[in-house]
Amino acid sequence: MNKTTRAAQEFISTAQAAKQLGLSLGAVQQMVESGTLEAWKTAGGHRRIRQASVDALLAGRSGAAPALEETLSDHLRVLIVDDHPALQQAYRETFSSWKLPLEIEQYDHPLDALVAVGRQPPNLLITDPHIHGMDGFDMIRRLRDNPLADDVAIVAVSTLSQQEIETAGGLPADVTIYGKPIPFHELHGYMQAMISRLRRLAARALRG
Repeated sequence: MNKTTRAAQEFISTAQAAKQLGLSLGAVQQMVESGTLEAWKTAGGHRRIRQASVDALLAGRSGAAPALEETLSDHLRVLIVDDHPALQQAYRETFSSWKLPLEIEQYDHPLDALVAVGRQPPNLLITDPHIHGMDGFDMIRRLRDNPLADDVAIVAVSTLSQQEIETAGGLPADVTIYGKPIPFHELHGYMQAMISRLRRLAARALRG
């Protein structure tokens, strides 16, 4: 097998990687720049991404249909994206004290969150749009452009005023915006309502 044939099997284009991961071209390009995906550039400047690194990100994704009990679970899957350690701890400790049926994942970088959503979309994503690395506003817009994330509810918790949010390009109309400090009382009610909805949907499905 010659080098050209071997490279064609080992490396794929940015567009192919984006399709496999369910992400935009821009997100994949930033993952390459950050080292999340292993790649090299051709003499013409085109990225070639190692298929094995894409496969590694997809390792948690199963092609099998989820079990009925998993589909109808009343556990609320919550993904939190915030790069401040103290706030990450505040989320963990407060949510644990509520004794609600929650499954929590936390990330401090938007790209990691996008990959996690591609693997298994949560029910709810909570983030601060003003975050390091890839702009949190951009992350939210990309999620809303991703068909896999159509049913993900998004809550933005920010110190920015409405005017500052608009100046930054705004947020999709269906994103719920709260100010800081983190409004845990409002989040508690919001999440209780989502859990009640999950339970109603599960009961309706079981009734046939």
